[in-house]
Amino acid sequence: MRYKAFIVSLFIISQGLAIDTEKDLQTQFILAEPGDTITIPKGTHNIKGALSIEGKENLVIRGSGMNRSILSFAGQTEGAQGISITNSTNIILEDFSVHDTKGDAIKVQYTDGIIFRRVSAEWTGGPKETNGAYGLYPVLCQNVLIEHSVAIAASDAGIYVGQSRNIVVRYSIAVNNVAGIEIENSIDAEVYENHTYDNTGGILIFDLPDLVQKKGGHIRVYNNLIENNNLFNFAPKGAIVGKVIPGTGVMVLATSDVHVYENTIRNNKSVATGIVSYFITEEAINDSLYNPYTSSIHIYNNIYERSPGLPALDYEIGQLLAIKYGRNTPDIIYDGMPDPAYINADGVILPESNLCIQNNSDARFTNMDIENNFEKWYSPFLSDFSEDLTPFHCGITHHPVATSK
Repeated sequence: MRYKAFIVSLFIISQGLAIDTEKDLQTQFILAEPGDTITIPKGTHNIKGALSIEGKENLVIRGSGMNRSILSFAGQTEGAQGISITNSTNIILEDFSVHDTKGDAIKVQYTDGIIFRRVSAEWTGGPKETNGAYGLYPVLCQNVLIEHSVAIAASDAGIYVGQSRNIVVRYSIAVNNVAGIEIENSIDAEVYENHTYDNTGGILIFDLPDLVQKKGGHIRVYNNLIENNNLFNFAPKGAIVGKVIPGTGVMVLATSDVHVYENTIRNNKSVATGIVSYFITEEAINDSLYNPYTSSIHIYNNIYERSPGLPALDYEIGQLLAIKYGRNTPDIIYDGMPDPAYINADGVILPESNLCIQNNSDARFTNMDIENNFEKWYSPFLSDFSEDLTPFHCGITHHPVATSK
């Protein structure tokens, strides 16, 4: 009886400490003054409701390390996000983890100056459709830095930066997400020295319709290791990322001025690198200001490696590639849909807007030319795709990047 009473007492005390930690953190978030540092104590802290910050500036939220200071939302009963930050300036998050949120792990909106440093977001039960959509999630922000951070098992994107400007994502790991790293409708971004592996797709650069910031560009993706992104797609039904075929290394969709170079892209079984228009999604476009085409995309100086094997056969594109190429799917796949705005009177794409593919090691290429080859459902299975790289030689072997933080 005494033993049982002791266990019950410990449980009651631990529950009280958990409540006190949550209340203490939320109180500090509310009362924080410019220049304050909020400390997340060592240990695993069970948090029931979302922690929120609004209208703060020059604030640091710091733990004792990703594996030492853990905010667990496994029993979350209020809110969706783990941490929500809005309308703030110069916020630094470092050295802690957020686990098992109902929705997004850390969402930051309308903030100028946000740093994630040695921060992790994880759903500890592994990949599941019921996991939150985004891990580290700045959107509609400026001056974003994500470094030395980790994202695991998000049902959309582990590290996602959307509709933002002046972005650096570096030295980070994304594993077991649908999309490892995603840059969406964003301007001036560098993504480098990251390791994305065992996701459905490694790195995605997208422009999508019906968003506030319409057009992204000036994106540089370099010196990343992008490998074995062959995980089943566990995105919830209706999510656009649910259309990403397992086995995608890098996908550039409906955006412009993107340079992908000096990466190692290996053993992504379906599409090591895809350059595609929005038409590939077969979704209707109702946004009159949206441009569904790619232009000025540069793929160069990358190392490609792929062991023979079939692409994912539960997707139509995988079936098509398997019929065409068997176990030797090309590394770089272009849908052949240039932006008509950059085609001159002679029907030639302006050089500065053309697709550029140069100096990639062991890379095989195919141009699917979907406008001509996909007129009927059976057409692509009968058509010959072009593997001629000559129209896409550009002489560019390097391009300056934006100034790093």
